Amino acid sequence: MISINQLSVSFGGFELLKEVSFLINPRDRIGLVGKNGAGKSTLMKIIAGQQEASSGDIAKPTDFLVGYLPQTMVLAEGRNVYDETKRSFDEVMAIDKEIKKINIELTERTDYHSDSYDKLIHRLSDLNERFELLGGGSIDAAIEQTLSGLGFEPHDMQRQTRELSGGWRMRIELAKLLLQKPNILLLDEPTNHLDIESIQWLESYLANFDGAALIVSHDRAFLDNVTNRTVEITLGKIYDFKVNYSKYVELRKERREQQMAAFRNQQKMIEETEDFIARFRSKATKAIQVQSRIKHLDKIERLEIDEEDFSALNLKFAPAPRSGNMVVEAIEASKWYGEKHILEKIDFVLERGEKVAFVGRNGEGKSTFSKMIIGETDYTGIIKVGHNVKIGYFAQNQDELMDENMTVFDTIDKVATGDIRTKIRDLLGSFLFRGDDVEKKIKVLSGGERSRLAMIKLLLEPYNLLVLDEPTNHLDMRSKDILKQAIINFDGTVIIVSHDRGFLDGLVTKVYEFRYRKTKQYIGGIYEFLEKKKIQNLQVLEQKEKQKQATSNIEPAAGKLDYLEKKEFDKNLRKLSNQVSQVEKNIEQLELELEQIVEKLSDPSLHSEISKLYVRHDEVKLALENEMQTWENLNIELETFKEQRI
Repeated sequence: MISINQLSVSFGGFELLKEVSFLINPRDRIGLVGKNGAGKSTLMKIIAGQQEASSGDIAKPTDFLVGYLPQTMVLAEGRNVYDETKRSFDEVMAIDKEIKKINIELTERTDYHSDSYDKLIHRLSDLNERFELLGGGSIDAAIEQTLSGLGFEPHDMQRQTRELSGGWRMRIELAKLLLQKPNILLLDEPTNHLDIESIQWLESYLANFDGAALIVSHDRAFLDNVTNRTVEITLGKIYDFKVNYSKYVELRKERREQQMAAFRNQQKMIEETEDFIARFRSKATKAIQVQSRIKHLDKIERLEIDEEDFSALNLKFAPAPRSGNMVVEAIEASKWYGEKHILEKIDFVLERGEKVAFVGRNGEGKSTFSKMIIGETDYTGIIKVGHNVKIGYFAQNQDELMDENMTVFDTIDKVATGDIRTKIRDLLGSFLFRGDDVEKKIKVLSGGERSRLAMIKLLLEPYNLLVLDEPTNHLDMRSKDILKQAIINFDGTVIIVSHDRGFLDGLVTKVYEFRYRKTKQYIGGIYEFLEKKKIQNLQVLEQKEKQKQATSNIEPAAGKLDYLEKKEFDKNLRKLSNQVSQVEKNIEQLELELEQIVEKLSDPSLHSEISKLYVRHDEVKLALENEMQTWENLNIELETFKEQRI
């Protein structure tokens, strides 16, 4: 399908890629991995035809469509979400326009037997075939399904792209790319701006995609779920294995151990042979044996060991000053953006030493609540920060907040105080900014380099509460592992907003899901949370458990009321409890229906029902919000009623 032949890339005297060769076959799912700066994005740009190699070539079939999603791009403005996405069908629109033009011409002509008329008929036939092949008959359904899968709600379709964050606009570009149905997808960090649900949708899409895919990602779980092959770039060379990332790591380790064992054995044999030659070279009785050993030594093919890149992030958070036991407490905290209600009466308690994750779909309020905690945005209700709590905040757009015209050194020098100012170069070196790198301006840094620089700024002061909003975006696998270990070793309290399941695994002990303006707490790690969510979606077990608890925990204390009063009390209590149970059943049914609708919206075979599904989606979502409010009000009434009894 695509053949990369002896490809080399040099910058000045530095060789980034050294005679790299490999094949990309139809339906390959390749994870392209390596540390930041290894050459992954450069290789993708060359395959996409956006950059030239120093030597070597890439061979691919004619009429071969390459779909390329870079890490950063110039995002279009001036259209709404739907119309901008529809631009991916520019060729279809042009064909449709020509088909209509030909049809009009055919109705006006009468020279049915002429050559030109016959050619026009054939042209129309070819255009109709091409139109159908490109999905011209189901454009609207395809657009709506793809945007829905990537997290857009029906009411988002008419929003102007300029109103959206960079992450959401990047999703539009991804949607446009997927809708073009290229022969190969080149995806450079596609999950950086996706939430867990959208990542799972993309995993499902790629599983059914007819073409090949070459993916750069630092999301280990995503690579394991999607890829069947791993190509690592390290020190200019590539290592190619027909397995996913986790299995590749094991095989790479085994291969290196085997290489080391064989290398040591060979070296021992060579040393013994050289020693024999040196000892008996001058003895005539051993001349034949010496010459035989010399010839044998000359014929030996010397084994080599794969070079390893040992440069890595050296990350350690400063010791955390001791805070009070209660670190953060929120009581009925709410947030509005104009007329849009983001969060509603959030109750939240964070205790010293806890490490928790905020997860949920984009736009559900995770980052907003983080900003409310650190005091960066206004709100209603109460948020209390505990005694001696010092907050360090890392925002997902932290790298965008830096002055692009400042150098790496000056950026840190500006915020450093005290003795650390004499060790800035050492500090930068531990984050892989070495030599002339410290004089680079921010505007020429990669996304990973900017994220590392923002992390340095976070380390310059001792904090006991870290609020990290998407800290792993743009970090390579090794840097992510080191950051994860640093957080595990950190003796303070941590809130992490992240969609990276592999990063969160083993790191957090509590997960807060943000959905429908509320939060829901799950005890356990990220995969326990996902498993519980799966159980909820399929069997709705948790609501049934709540129903049991509601009926088992409300028995009044005997002997405090006479028989008639008790009978009346029990009657009213049962009535309220039954109302709560009924509302909980309604919520179960609505949540289940909403999940089913979302699944149907992603099913291409149901494109004819898309409009009805979107209408029903909005109806169910509104009904669910109303039922949630009713459930809350009834529970308050129930608790008040029980307290009156006591």
